[in-house]
Amino acid sequence: MLGSASAVPTKRRNHNGYLLRWDGHGLLFDPGEGTQRQMTRAGASATELNWLCLTHFHGDHCLGVPGIVQRIARDQVPHPVRAVFPGSGAEYWSRLRHASLFRDTDVITEHPLTGDRVDLDTGAAPFTLTARRLSHPVEAYGYRLAEPDGRRMLPAELARSGVTGPLVRTLLETGAVVAPSGRTVALDEVSARRPGQVFAFVMDTRLCAGVTDLAAGADMLVIESTFLNRDAALAAEYGHLTAGQAGRVAADGGVRHLVLTHFSERYPADEEDRFAEEAAAAFGGEITVVHDLDRIPLPKRRDK
Repeated sequence: MLGSASAVPTKRRNHNGYLLRWDGHGLLFDPGEGTQRQMTRAGASATELNWLCLTHFHGDHCLGVPGIVQRIARDQVPHPVRAVFPGSGAEYWSRLRHASLFRDTDVITEHPLTGDRVDLDTGAAPFTLTARRLSHPVEAYGYRLAEPDGRRMLPAELARSGVTGPLVRTLLETGAVVAPSGRTVALDEVSARRPGQVFAFVMDTRLCAGVTDLAAGADMLVIESTFLNRDAALAAEYGHLTAGQAGRVAADGGVRHLVLTHFSERYPADEEDRFAEEAAAAFGGEITVVHDLDRIPLPKRRDK
């Protein structure tokens, strides 16, 4: 968590910035002002980045782009970095991308988003990445990362079938093997489905179908909770969520770990616990009210 404020940073909270580390891939979401320094404080480097994902072009979600781009160039990142952003904001992206003089880099490729749903080409990455349109005064998208389901081997069934040693690998690769007894053993007989993990990222939005779809079945949902429930009218007016609404999204979607962020500067530190309390009124799972530089692990994989 590189930053957790909303429009105005505070002494305790930097502008937005979220670095997801996933199986050797780094996805940086919504780098606001000061993100480059926050990455240094967190021990993160530009060479970790493979994706730069913007939800929209309000300043607290994108003013850190120039520093990140220039750091990618300065550190001579050798691999492609894919920049994903709302297509209607292409002009703002161009301004941020070329905000000052520096020795440029050609590793950054641009992938503007259009439409209600976009399934991004992730190449050989061990996950899919989907963007969904949200409800905000400007065009905005949320993101959902999902890994494919795997298989969990069942030792007792393997032993009963006589499949051991190298035969196990062959079984995983081909789906069936001939056991020493001469019987053909199928993968489904000696294994169970292991659900792939899902991460969802939802920033500035009212409740909408995009929020519901992104959150469904997520192991971790990082979601804005800009306002407390008493300010629900302001949240609706400005296109934001309350902590209580974030809790209901998590409960309805079967989320395992709810991570609240993007807090308005209007609330003093002694009200911080109320965000968790209001979310917990609807959601009974694990809740984290983030602080800058927190490291939050994904829940352990589900068995089924």
